[in-house]
Order: sequence, then structure tokens, then C-alpha cells
Amino acid sequence: MSPVVLAYLGDAVYSLYVREKLAFNSDAKSGALNKKAAQTVSAGQQAKLVTAILPILTKKEQDIYRRAKNAKKISKAKNQAPTDYSKSTGFEALVGYLYVTGQEERMNYLLGYTESKGENNDG
Repeated sequence: MSPVVLAYLGDAVYSLYVREKLAFNSDAKSGALNKKAAQTVSAGQQAKLVTAILPILTKKEQDIYRRAKNAKKISKAKNQAPTDYSKSTGFEALVGYLYVTGQEERMNYLLGYTESKGENNDG
């Protein structure tokens, strides 16, 4: 599967992960949840997250990330720095790879890594 297709899948998986987490951990209304989800899944936030997890990625995970980050993309970054957009594509491909290979435990560990370290992904 191409890195960009993995990113396509990873985008959906990560969005569901974030929405599910917000829904189960907040009593906010859907509009507020949607706004928070949009902020969390933005390219800038994904770039911060992947920067935090890079040191703990396996060689295979680093390869998946790097291939997608450097892949030629059809769409352009909207309201995001091109470097953040590339990093977020790599992040999404990594999530997509972990999902399609059935590594949900690893995926959940990586997605929760910065939270467990006390980092805030709100910017």
C-alpha cells in the first residue's frame, strides 16, 4: 500500500481515536467536541505529536513515517506550514500502517505517549 493511502486510512483512524476519547471523557456538547477534535487532529498538532514519539519508533515505523513524509502529495497544505503538513502525512501513514497490520496496542501506546509524559498537545 502506498504511503499516501496509508495516510488516508490513518487520518480516519486518528480522527476516530480522538473523537472517541473526547466523547468518553467530556460532557461537552457536540459542537464543542467537534471544535476540540478539529484542533487536535490538525497538521500542526500531529507534527508536534510525531516529533515527540520519533525517538521511540522502531526502525520499521521510522521508515513508514519517513516514506510518507517525503511522498509527493496531490493536495496542498491549507492554513498549515508545509513542513507540518509533511510531518502530519507521515504521522497519519504510521497510524494507518499500525491499524492495517493489527498493531492496535502499539498504536494506542504511541497515541497516548505524550499524555503519559504529561505533555499537552493543545499547543
